Amino acid sequence: MSPSYRFTVTDELAGIRLDRCLARLNDSWSRSRARRLIDDGRVKYNDNPAKPATLVSAGDILTVDEPELETLDLVAEAIPLDIRYEDDDLLVINKPANLVIHPAAGNPTGTLVNALLYHCNDLSGIGGVARPGIVHRLDKDTTGLMVVAKNDRAHQALSLAFRWRKIDKTYLAVCYGELADDDGVIDAPIDRHPHHRQQMAVVEEGRPARTLYTVVERWPGASLVHCRLVTGRTHQIRVHMAHIGHTVVGDPLYAGRQWRNLSDARIAAFCRDFPRQALHALRLGFAHPVTEEAMEFEAEPPEDILRLMKILRGSEK
Repeated sequence: MSPSYRFTVTDELAGIRLDRCLARLNDSWSRSRARRLIDDGRVKYNDNPAKPATLVSAGDILTVDEPELETLDLVAEAIPLDIRYEDDDLLVINKPANLVIHPAAGNPTGTLVNALLYHCNDLSGIGGVARPGIVHRLDKDTTGLMVVAKNDRAHQALSLAFRWRKIDKTYLAVCYGELADDDGVIDAPIDRHPHHRQQMAVVEEGRPARTLYTVVERWPGASLVHCRLVTGRTHQIRVHMAHIGHTVVGDPLYAGRQWRNLSDARIAAFCRDFPRQALHALRLGFAHPVTEEAMEFEAEPPEDILRLMKILRGSEK
């Protein structure tokens, strides 16, 4: 049976486009997903057919009828997984770099989903398409901890926990520049970049996004930062750190040529050639979706980031 939703537009959402409003009302929908639902005739606006550009008013009623879950022709593959915890309901993995989460154009195989299908017999789906067990994502080249649901009950509970911001996520990032403050808050809305569609950006009418950061260590021209996500927008840490002028080392989309600001030529060359964004999901905390037991995990940074830190410290020549 397909899920149905009924929303009442609040005062804070009044005056924005209907597709943007839906994306704000349900964190599991991107704006493009909301628009597809509208274009497919699955959204009613005050019991009438909806249009994406309609400006909503406080008190408007939006009803959404999501489609049944589509199944994909996915292949189970014996891809090694670094499993940090597993029980009947979930597993926690330490994702390596260069691993795509789910199959898409250009990546039909070799993904985390293919590996999960081999490891587990029965996994749940999300978002209208079978993406087994996936309740949140890490970018292809971001490493670190992810939780995966092994059944629908766990999937629904974890999805709600993410939506209501009850998941504690802390990332380690190596960033260019020496941040002036020891800690701070970046509160800046994020949406698709208006001109570069593969990038996200801070956009005035974007979705609310909040990142808390703490500087752990400073080196000449760079800093080690812990970032705690309050929201979970696409590329959030990468965009927010770029927004305050401290892009993540190795970031192919946002860092530009900040390596040129490093005074040591050898360190600058190493940062220039670092093959991915130096971003790692360090800690993950949540209540177990079935037992409600408090769970917390930590995964040490991978070797490439550890070496980058040594070089920036000057402890490796």
